[in-house]
Amino acid sequence: MSVTILGIESSCDDTSAAVIRDGILLSNVIASQSVHEEYGGVVPELASRAHQQNIVPVVDAAIRRAGIDRHDLSAIAFTRGPGLLGSLLVGTSFAKGLSLGLRIPIIDVNHLHGHVLSHFIREKEDDTVPEFPFLCLLVSGGNSQIILVKSHNEMEILGKTIDDAAGEAFDKCAKVMGLPYPGGPHIDRLAAEGDADRFRFAKPHIPGLDYSFSGLKTSFLYTLRDAVRTDPDFIEKNKADLAASLQKTIIDILLDKLRKAVAMTGVTQVAIGGGVSANSGVRDAIARFCAQKGLKAFIPQRKFTTDNAAMVAIAGYFKYQDHRFCGYDEVPYARVTI
Repeated sequence: MSVTILGIESSCDDTSAAVIRDGILLSNVIASQSVHEEYGGVVPELASRAHQQNIVPVVDAAIRRAGIDRHDLSAIAFTRGPGLLGSLLVGTSFAKGLSLGLRIPIIDVNHLHGHVLSHFIREKEDDTVPEFPFLCLLVSGGNSQIILVKSHNEMEILGKTIDDAAGEAFDKCAKVMGLPYPGGPHIDRLAAEGDADRFRFAKPHIPGLDYSFSGLKTSFLYTLRDAVRTDPDFIEKNKADLAASLQKTIIDILLDKLRKAVAMTGVTQVAIGGGVSANSGVRDAIARFCAQKGLKAFIPQRKFTTDNAAMVAIAGYFKYQDHRFCGYDEVPYARVTI
C-alpha cells in the first residue's frame, strides 16, 4: 500500500507544503515573505501573520499539484522546531487540525534533521542518494554543524558553532557593507567578480571540530571602520574584493574542520545542507575537496537548500515507516539540536 505524506514547513518566514508518495516528490510549494527586506531581517510578528494568510492556499496548491485528494494522505509531517515560535505555532496548529479532520496521524520533524535528509528527496526512482554512514556539513543562518549520519534517524553532532553561524556571518557582514537583506546571495554574486586574496580577515583557533565566526565578523567590521576613516568611499570601491575575501575566509574555516572530520571518521561520502549550501563558492569548494580526497560529494539542488516542506515530508516519510508518530499534546520548540 502506498504511503503519502504531506509535509508542512513554517519555521521562519517561508510557508511551504509538499507531498511525497513512497519516497518520490510529487509537489513542493513555497510562499516567501518579502515584507522583511525593508527591516533588514525577519520580524517574528509579521512572519507569523503571513503564515496564517499563506498556509491554507499553500497546502491546497501542494495537494492539487500532486494530483491527489486530501483523503489519499497517510500522515501529516510538520516542523516542530527549532525556529520562531509564532511561525511554528501556525504550522503545528494547522497540521493538528487537518489530521483530526482526516483522522490520520501527525509526525513532528526536527528542522535540522530535515535539512540533512533533503539528500534523500527523489524526483524520480533512479535519483542517487547517500549511503550510511556519511558526513553532512549543515550550514545556515542559525547553525553550523558537522554531523555524522548513521541512519535516517540516528545522527551524531561532531562539531558545532560555539557562537555565530556561517550564514549569520555572511548576512551581518553584508549589512555592514550596506547590502540588502538577505545579504548572503549578494555576497555570492559580488564574490564572483572580486579578488579573494585582496583582504585577510581573522580565522579562529578553536580546538576540536567546533566552529566560531564571531571573531571573523569583528575583524571584518574593524577593517572597514579603519579604511573608511581615510577613504569614505572605500566600501563602494572595494565591494567585490571584500565579498570575495569574506567568502573565501568563511569557506576556509568550514573546510578546515570538515577535513579533520573526514580524517577522524574515515567516511567516503560528504554532503552539505542548509541555506548556505546554496552559495556558489561553498558548493565549488566542497566539490573540489571531495574530488581531491576521492570522496563522493552530495550537493543539493538549490531549491532544497532553503527552508522547504519537501525535506519535512521526506523526514516524516522515514519516521512513518518506523511508526514514530506525534501526540496532539506536543508543542513547538524554539531551540533544539539534532
